[in-house]
Amino acid sequence: LHPPDINEGERDFSVSNGKIRYALSAIKSVGRSVIDSIVYERSQNGVYVSLKDFVERLSGKEVNKRTVEGFIKAGALDGLHATRKQLMAVYVQVMDQVNQERKKSMTGQMTLFDFVSEDEKVNFDVHYPNVGEYDKELKLSYEKEVLGVYISGHPLEEYEKFLMKNVTAVTTDFMLDDETGESRVKDNENVIVGGMITAKTVKSTKNNKMMAFVTLEDLVGNVEVVIFPNDYEKHQRNLNVDQKVYIKGRVSASEDQQAKLVCERIVPFDEVPKEIWIKFDSKADYMNREQELYRMLEPETGSDRIVIFCAKEKAVKRLENRYAVRGDERVLAMLRAAYGEENVKVQQSGLKR
Repeated sequence: LHPPDINEGERDFSVSNGKIRYALSAIKSVGRSVIDSIVYERSQNGVYVSLKDFVERLSGKEVNKRTVEGFIKAGALDGLHATRKQLMAVYVQVMDQVNQERKKSMTGQMTLFDFVSEDEKVNFDVHYPNVGEYDKELKLSYEKEVLGVYISGHPLEEYEKFLMKNVTAVTTDFMLDDETGESRVKDNENVIVGGMITAKTVKSTKNNKMMAFVTLEDLVGNVEVVIFPNDYEKHQRNLNVDQKVYIKGRVSASEDQQAKLVCERIVPFDEVPKEIWIKFDSKADYMNREQELYRMLEPETGSDRIVIFCAKEKAVKRLENRYAVRGDERVLAMLRAAYGEENVKVQQSGLKR
């Protein structure tokens, strides 16, 4: 599945290089008349070569700031030689500039463009700041926001290995089999599922206590999880939409209905102990940089152990607990910058059952 694209996409779903191209009209808050104008202008005068070219060739009524922001988030402007983060940083400024030039042109005022040659006009094109690209998770959340689906991946892909190590069931195990009319998980069975919370509803019981119903999504589907008052009180801080968690519970299955999970315990992904492996070429290489590593680790505190691997000798050394860290993206980025992206790996210790 390809993302929508202003230069290759159509109003409806189409085929591009043997893959389905997402429909431009599927982008939320973009009307069909706007899409038809974009496709017609492209057919008459060629592909759009830059953000400014795109904005200049369509009227302010056809393409407003909300429309352009939606296109950026959906990936529909990826072919304009800039990252989504760069486009987001400049699109308001570009649209304001184009609108000012239009107003001056309509009133007969001379603009700076009237005084420069065609070769010099390139100097007035958009200059993108050096801000890189959004991280994968934010990029995907924007796609979900404006398209309702993930196009360029799934937020759980990088956790697949850990998920398979820790879960005892996946969400499709809760679905009814077409032939037997039963789910693979059985009523009252204890299981562990893992994934991302995508929806939450909080309700009050007859005793004025709070309980919740959440939807947990993994890489293959989703399941409804019921959290009764006692467990809701214990775990409510870990029940936010987009939070990645493991949920241990009891299956509630009945005839002709998809099974549910009754929550007993919730563990966020980042609270499952990890080991952070750092590879050095040899013991000598490690010894030369040992004190540097200690100085880097001392300000950090956490429960994730550091493991040293010396490739030449195939030697493994687990550092003392006082050098354990919280292995979040900031710490991992720091270690990868110091020792190389390919030399820092994360291994999950496993969820205690």
